[in-house]
Amino acid sequence: SPTFGKKQFKSAIDSAQKELNKLYDEVKVRLGSNQASIFLVHAEFLNDDELLKETEDLISKKHNPAWAWQQTVQSRIDQLKNLDDPILAGRAVDLSDVCQRVLRHMLGIADVSPAASRTPSVLVADDLTPSDTANLDPDLILGFVTAKGGPTSHTAIIARAMGIPAIVAAGDTVLDIANGTNCILDGFNGKLYLNPQPEDIESAEQLHEEIKRQLSADYAERLLPAKTQDEHVIEIFANVNRVADAVKAVEYGAEGVGLMRTEFLFLESGKTPTEDEQYEVYVEMGKALGGRPLTIRTLDIGGDKQVPHLNLPKEDNSFLGIRGIRLCFARPDLFLPQLRAIYRAAKETNIRIMFPMITTLEDVEQVIEITEKVRAEVGAPKIELGIMVEVPSAAILADQFAKLVDFFSIGTNDLTQYTLAMDRVHPQLAKQADALNPAVLRMVEMTVRAATQEGKWVAVCGGAASDIKGASILVGLGVKELSITVPTIPTIKSHLRKASLKDLQALAQSALNCRTAAEVRAL
Repeated sequence: SPTFGKKQFKSAIDSAQKELNKLYDEVKVRLGSNQASIFLVHAEFLNDDELLKETEDLISKKHNPAWAWQQTVQSRIDQLKNLDDPILAGRAVDLSDVCQRVLRHMLGIADVSPAASRTPSVLVADDLTPSDTANLDPDLILGFVTAKGGPTSHTAIIARAMGIPAIVAAGDTVLDIANGTNCILDGFNGKLYLNPQPEDIESAEQLHEEIKRQLSADYAERLLPAKTQDEHVIEIFANVNRVADAVKAVEYGAEGVGLMRTEFLFLESGKTPTEDEQYEVYVEMGKALGGRPLTIRTLDIGGDKQVPHLNLPKEDNSFLGIRGIRLCFARPDLFLPQLRAIYRAAKETNIRIMFPMITTLEDVEQVIEITEKVRAEVGAPKIELGIMVEVPSAAILADQFAKLVDFFSIGTNDLTQYTLAMDRVHPQLAKQADALNPAVLRMVEMTVRAATQEGKWVAVCGGAASDIKGASILVGLGVKELSITVPTIPTIKSHLRKASLKDLQALAQSALNCRTAAEVRAL
């Protein structure tokens, strides 16, 4: 009966909630609260009134409760999979994980670990859920390769935190590899070598030990500045989403936060945070940094991000639609409270603001006018205002923008996407969408040259800055600040300390004259 079906459904939801709370506690002990918080997000799915009501409505129509739950969740998963935004598309795996958990309780099926082998192995899978990944034993699973997924999925995030080498989005051909095949997994370069010769294995083992020693040495010197052999200092900042990230960033040697992605406040809570709630987060993060600069990027959400509580219209081509600053202008109910919260926090902490997806001078003039009005209302001091350089028009007109703003921060992921007209998460194009393509590097060089003429500085907060090759060329092009993923801070600092600015400048000039990204990487 529908009444019995609803009871069965509620019981499964309650059991899944208890299981997720237990998993949160276990992962928190092993990996820290930042990684464990993923399972709090999973628990939030089980509190989604819309999801629960739709399922119960189907049960009321005399449908089987397990079928009703799967149908409801699957329609949500299909929506997420179609999104342009890689972070939100990656959440489809999270929702699928939750769906399976509830189904197991309804059907009385035991949870089966994805890795039954007791031999230290590399795991190959179509995809892994965050739960699968968190439950992997690093002593037995030495690395993993997935056909699907992406670098911003929770699965990849957990793998990084656990120190498990991984290759994601490798394509379906990896599923044809026979069990028991000997292999070498190179997580740095995303390569899997099958049936290596004994001398290759010996060479890989030596490299593995060398890397472990190097990482340990880099971490020991993480608090030293990134000063080159010829005494040039590069500021190394961190990209963060939450207060816990800022705490870890300082521990790893960050000299500030070069990018705080405020959209996570809107995406993960399931509701729009109030001005007071945002203010508290910004102050708390500023305090965690102990006076170091905190660069807050204003809300960067677009029509591709289906955030139910924001009621954004669906767009056919969301990367060219209402996103970034365009959304802020269209939705003052979101933008103004955020600006007020930032300026209130700026009275107590060291904050600077940057605005995403700036494409025209009119954008900047409008944003400065709005921001100045809010600052005066709040009675806050003047703080540095910067813009993200993510589209070619911002780089081409950088000489004009530099007259209006205090700094530039280059988002290499989007700048690559818009310069090459390649979706950076497209399964067939991802490899070609390389930030070290000479066309992208020329955009960076153009921006730095224009900024320098006006006495302004340039940061890079995109993925290229977290890569040794990218960081080397960016510093050689005159970038003053690299804002990077927290675990890479000691490595990038160490690498720059071994180089000279003169050599990096020569490297950068050679890179600008290359014909392809492959040629740049070969340098």
